[in-house]
Amino acid sequence: MNSTENTDASKNGTVSPPFLKLADRFADAVAATSFPQTVLRWRNQRWAEAVGLGALTPEDWIRHFGRFEPLPGNLPQPLAMRYHGHQFGTYNPDLGDGRGFLFAQLRDTSGRLLDLGTKGSGQTPWSRRGDGRLTLKGGVREILAASYLEALGVNTSKAFSLIETGEALERGDEPSPTRSSVLVRLSHSHIRFGTFQRCAWFEDRESMAELVHYCVAEFFPEATDAEMGRQVPALLERMAVSTGKMIGQWMAAGFVHSVMNTDNFNLTGETFDFGPWRFLPASDPNFTAAYFDSQGLYRFGRQPVQGDWALQQLASAMLLLAEADDLAKALQPYEAAYRESFIAHTHALLGLAPRGDADADIGFLQLFYGWMTDTGASWPQTFFDWLGGEASAARAAASPQAALYAASEFRPVREALYARVPVRPERLTLPYFQRAAPVSLLIEEVEALWAPIAEADDWSALKVKTDHVEEARLALAL
Repeated sequence: MNSTENTDASKNGTVSPPFLKLADRFADAVAATSFPQTVLRWRNQRWAEAVGLGALTPEDWIRHFGRFEPLPGNLPQPLAMRYHGHQFGTYNPDLGDGRGFLFAQLRDTSGRLLDLGTKGSGQTPWSRRGDGRLTLKGGVREILAASYLEALGVNTSKAFSLIETGEALERGDEPSPTRSSVLVRLSHSHIRFGTFQRCAWFEDRESMAELVHYCVAEFFPEATDAEMGRQVPALLERMAVSTGKMIGQWMAAGFVHSVMNTDNFNLTGETFDFGPWRFLPASDPNFTAAYFDSQGLYRFGRQPVQGDWALQQLASAMLLLAEADDLAKALQPYEAAYRESFIAHTHALLGLAPRGDADADIGFLQLFYGWMTDTGASWPQTFFDWLGGEASAARAAASPQAALYAASEFRPVREALYARVPVRPERLTLPYFQRAAPVSLLIEEVEALWAPIAEADDWSALKVKTDHVEEARLALAL
């Protein structure tokens, strides 16, 4: 271990990871699989620097994130977390980290606690009949989704590392055998709604109380209260607000998560556990991303309702320590948090200031999204064309879909855009906005990025795309 690694890891890292206080009740110590090869394919240098790991050599990076040797002063052994969850509405008590584990806890430059968790790191006691692996394509897809969501200002986990592991995997939903990988993701928390549900299932009041104390102390200290009966609703209210904000951002970004099970919602309202996600090509409330979601339970337009339902299941679990009326009251801010987030993030992505009148702002959203649904306008192109409203009139007139903007149906939308004040219109001078089209991640583009990797081990197209995503992140500055 080099001296730089020791210095950086101790500067931002936690000497005693706080999750160790819960480990005996909420996790199983596991060992990572020994992979036949470890080839580094992705390193998130920006976030590595934020958590004090930016100076790791390539060899040390692979040692920690391919062979999972412990970081100095951190978890001595990986921990596979235990939880339950509702999966497509059906309760499943046989869940847990089946192909991942908590590897380390660190603090960023602002002191915020962050988890390094894995995906594809091998079998655990919760693997059931799974092999505990991740396809390389699945890892690439998560890099793309997480990076793009971050660029669009959506609260999300970050793809931190991707290492190809040299195994041939059999999968029923893609050509097999296929290449394998192990992903490390950086997240503010890996505590799930299903972590609370597991305590309720076993009627384990003591474990639930410890979990609540940990969550409040590390993530929502403003919810601290000596009385557990008041602290639990206070925690639930903050989780409801965080979840509402996240889903409001999803809806403005045109993101379809696809697997909104309660074990895929986390404490701090971050997007994680990416399944067969999609970004909308055009506005369609009935768009369903997952091929196995035959009933459209998690379709795009239903995501706000599903978030509310998941929170209700969380509240039911918390009945173990709090009163029903108090928990019901704690859920009430969800709807307002979602609505305010949807309004604010739509305006942010358009580079406009909301009017501040809820009725007027909601009316604008109905007009804007209604026009997009009726016309089939490109979701990413429309937001790109109209950043800053009237300040982008000339750009929009040169857009690939300028004919849509010239039609009479667009006139009231144009008037509404012009009636709003631009926010930082100087962004329009940046090179990103001199392009004819924005960066986007439609399914056809994702497949086109994967093809050269699969066929010729050519990663150049992926590099071009991720560079374009980073250009968008810096230009939007959300």
